[in-house]
Amino acid sequence: MQPLTPKRLAWICGSLAAVLLIVVIVSLKVGAVPISVIDLVSSLGRVAIGRSAQLPSEYSLIVFEIRLPRILLGILVGAALSVAGAGFQALLRNPLADPYVLGVSSGAALGAIISLIVASRASFAMPLAAFAGALATIAGVYFLGRRGGQLDSHILLLAGIITASFLSALIMFLMTTLSGGELRGIAFWLMGDLTSTKTPVGLGWLFTVLLLAIGAIYTTAADLNLLLSGEQEAMHLGVDVPRVKLVVYVSASLLTGLAVSVSGAIGYVGLLVPHVMRLLFGSDHRLLIPTTALGGAITIVVADTLARTIVSPTELPVGAMTAMAGAPVFIYLLRRRLQ
Repeated sequence: MQPLTPKRLAWICGSLAAVLLIVVIVSLKVGAVPISVIDLVSSLGRVAIGRSAQLPSEYSLIVFEIRLPRILLGILVGAALSVAGAGFQALLRNPLADPYVLGVSSGAALGAIISLIVASRASFAMPLAAFAGALATIAGVYFLGRRGGQLDSHILLLAGIITASFLSALIMFLMTTLSGGELRGIAFWLMGDLTSTKTPVGLGWLFTVLLLAIGAIYTTAADLNLLLSGEQEAMHLGVDVPRVKLVVYVSASLLTGLAVSVSGAIGYVGLLVPHVMRLLFGSDHRLLIPTTALGGAITIVVADTLARTIVSPTELPVGAMTAMAGAPVFIYLLRRRLQ
């Protein structure tokens, strides 16, 4: 594997950013109402030079009020879930770790639903409750996964699956208290939904918080590389393991909680994307974290585009698309882990 240099980091991230741009343009173009490339480029050009008022009303509505906010939300959610998965995998030293598999997404979803029942009018209650649910869940799973003072990856995985099942049962129980209209909306949201352009915190605030959380995890990238060899070895090499754990667990839980609060529980992104990026570019977290963020953004935009075009005009949940790709990968990794 080539050594990491600033030039190589910039080249790889720039290439992935170019792929993301292409995917965004394609996603803006296709849909129930297809838009030609010429019209799309013309519309984007007019907005870029400040002449959005000259746009045809139908293009303005479809491209800039429906599709673009949805794509931007997908980019943020994909980056958040992917980086959270990479963080959990590094700390737990388990390639099967993922916010969905560990039950962290279910904990965030439970917190979000409780906030909807208790404080539906408070705009920041949902993301805060989702963050609290995610943080409490990962703390509980981490506690259950320890045996004899050491972290057992197999017990940890079982603890996460059992915790996710228990939390899902609580979610089902709470959903029985909702009315028919609310129940249908929550059920679709739980499967992954990017259709709402009105997030609880707004895209600007969401981007700022997610950028800070991803940046916090990136500051521990060198320490995460050393942690791959074990906690004791990392401590002997000068790593402040408790600090790294605190930063990554809190930041990854924040990323998961915010992503779930605006899009529901989209599964397997945090499992699939870090694994693919690790295969392509290696396990150096100084490169893995930014490429995982870009790869997650690409994955969610592609999945959402397929979800709204495969059976157009009917839309499929985004989580259904990611599960169809992620579940086979999970089974493959699990079999390798148990061999």
